[in-house]
Amino acid sequence: MKPPNVSSVTEFQLLGFQNLLEWQTLLFPIFLFIYFLTVTGNVVIIAVVSEDQQLHSPMYVFLKHLSFLEIWYTSTIVPLLLANLLCHGQAISFPACMMQLYFFVFFGATECFLLAMMAYDRYLAICNPLHYSFLMSPEICTKLVAISWLTGVGTGFLPSLMISKLDFCGPNQINHFFCDLPPLMQLSCSSVFITRMVIFILSIAVLCICFFLTLISYVFIVSTILRIPSASGQMKTFSTCGSHLAVVTIYYGTMISMYVRPNDHLSPEISKIISVFYTVVTPLLNPVIYSLRNQEFKEAVRRVMRKKCGIYGVRVKGSFCVR
Repeated sequence: MKPPNVSSVTEFQLLGFQNLLEWQTLLFPIFLFIYFLTVTGNVVIIAVVSEDQQLHSPMYVFLKHLSFLEIWYTSTIVPLLLANLLCHGQAISFPACMMQLYFFVFFGATECFLLAMMAYDRYLAICNPLHYSFLMSPEICTKLVAISWLTGVGTGFLPSLMISKLDFCGPNQINHFFCDLPPLMQLSCSSVFITRMVIFILSIAVLCICFFLTLISYVFIVSTILRIPSASGQMKTFSTCGSHLAVVTIYYGTMISMYVRPNDHLSPEISKIISVFYTVVTPLLNPVIYSLRNQEFKEAVRRVMRKKCGIYGVRVKGSFCVR
């Protein structure tokens, strides 16, 4: 029960990067530029995949959903981070904080599931090409996407519900740039042992299992690539899969280091730096790695550009419309 004569916290103060006050003027345009590139890049992916009929394969269906997810995922965090950098501290109401926490967990978990599904799709395409169209039919692809979103929705409820039931009696300063699980549990004046253990187990179930399934898929992919007789074919496939695996490792590695731990052992400043990777950096890297380094996607961009330029009566030079 809540102690008598103790008032509940109605809002939190996000401290953000207050230890870097002299750097905040520089950090604001950097994060703003990254946010702009992230949203623009993912919008371009969604538009091109939707417009070009040749990109309606399961791989690009997954990619379109990942891009849609990344826009909302980074938008859950970065706008408030930018406001924090401008105002040197940002107040957020208790309900808004719980809402941000829910959407952060929801989108983060959904991304884990989607990345695992995308790795499975690549495993089928490379290791079982003859059965790929049967094992990854449009119907199965749609079901896997739906499972990813619905499981993410459910995953977000438990942590945010348990955090919202905790007592917060003061202080109300969150030493972070968003409403994250560890700093919120540190502020609670009630016992957080059960909450901490439930979140720890849930993090293992989502992060470690998805990462393990993704890693296993790429192990089989690499073993298949090594049997390709052409050295150039090996290098091309290794380059693509290596880039995918690097981004996946950064995302899962930073998330696991933050949440798959029964006790808090990282300093707040280290936690903020790690959080920047999975909330700001990887949403930018995904469109670069999964599409802009993909020759098939770049050809689709040119086709869409030619089509749009033809509609407006202008000619195409390279990938651009010129009058």
